[in-house]
Amino acid sequence: MTGAPTGKASDGLLLWVTHLFGIGHLRRAAAIALACRAQGLPVTLVSGGRPVPRLAETLSEAGVAFAQLPALHTRDGDFRSLLDDAGAPAGEALLAERRRRLLALLEARRPAVVMTEMYPFGRRVLRAEAEALLAAAQVAWPRPALLASVRDLLVAKPAERQRWMLDAAAPFDEILVHGDPTLLAFEESFAFVEELGDRLRYTGYVVTRPDPEAAGAEPEAGRDEVLVSAGGGAFGLRLLETALAARALCPRLGALRWRLLLGPNLPAAAGERLRAAADAGGAAGVVVEAARPDFPALLGRCRLSISQAGVNTLLEALAAGARSLVVPYAEAGETEQATRAARFAARGWLSVLDEAALSPARLAEAAEAAAARARPGVAMNLDGARHSAEIVAQRTAIVRRAAGREEG
Repeated sequence: MTGAPTGKASDGLLLWVTHLFGIGHLRRAAAIALACRAQGLPVTLVSGGRPVPRLAETLSEAGVAFAQLPALHTRDGDFRSLLDDAGAPAGEALLAERRRRLLALLEARRPAVVMTEMYPFGRRVLRAEAEALLAAAQVAWPRPALLASVRDLLVAKPAERQRWMLDAAAPFDEILVHGDPTLLAFEESFAFVEELGDRLRYTGYVVTRPDPEAAGAEPEAGRDEVLVSAGGGAFGLRLLETALAARALCPRLGALRWRLLLGPNLPAAAGERLRAAADAGGAAGVVVEAARPDFPALLGRCRLSISQAGVNTLLEALAAGARSLVVPYAEAGETEQATRAARFAARGWLSVLDEAALSPARLAEAAEAAAARARPGVAMNLDGARHSAEIVAQRTAIVRRAAGREEG
């Protein structure tokens, strides 16, 4: 654990997040943590997914404490089966150790606010861990405020599962929906919004802004390039391979440099195959490299972004004014990416190619058309990190006052 906060007891935020598939959940949580730290609040971010290169160092440098639980992930989009860092089924001993460490952090930090990322609107497979955290927080003195952090749109679930989400949300003081209801209202994917009442608050979308001081930043990298990315990379290999093959079929874009970014969850062997394929094809204008911390800045300079449709990538591209072609992930019953991408496309902000239609020829055709469009002019609330931090600061002040009255 690094960068322990120095605030008084019952101060600041403890934010619990476990990314199991991509890295978007962790990146959104990190953006909120940094915004809270900018408000002067002590912050501890507790991550239960696989480590992401450089993230812990970046947070620590900003004064955010970062605690890593024994890592979990899933394979093939199966969120019911938890795997440990070695890829073996996670046993009860590992899960118990995660709970022990999490509760020890709660006791040591004594935060004024506890925030869960996605739970109870997702991460049901981790409910024992989440329930242990919430139960301990509810009997702590002074009791911290409990906030649930959730994206704008949920994956489609049956009514009985949504009713479970509602019941599990009972302990929470507020539900922070990171979205803009003028674009996507939470009730479009969650049927029991009325029952949440005034506990539901829209914050706006959480987006990572370009950081010119980011490690590895190069002022000219990405300029007039085709930027191909797949988020965490666990399931983006097909898109990357198709893009590499599509370049030769592009009459205009084929003359530009194409930069393929490999997410941290892409198997090393797959990355080597991509590099070998680029070399074998004599693609002097292709760069294949690991995902970069200056990705938002690259988006602002590129000719075209080609990506999956994870919410973080969409928002960063729109905030940067990048022309975008997205291929929403749609396997294993996933609906969230395709629904959001279609809504944004209807506003003229991006172009969409269905995953079922993905081929080098179709991707080349769609990329040429997307690159010929004007840069998007986007009108949406992108201040979600700051607004979330303001809510945390307000709740922190309430808990402090309550503690002061009782001590007095």
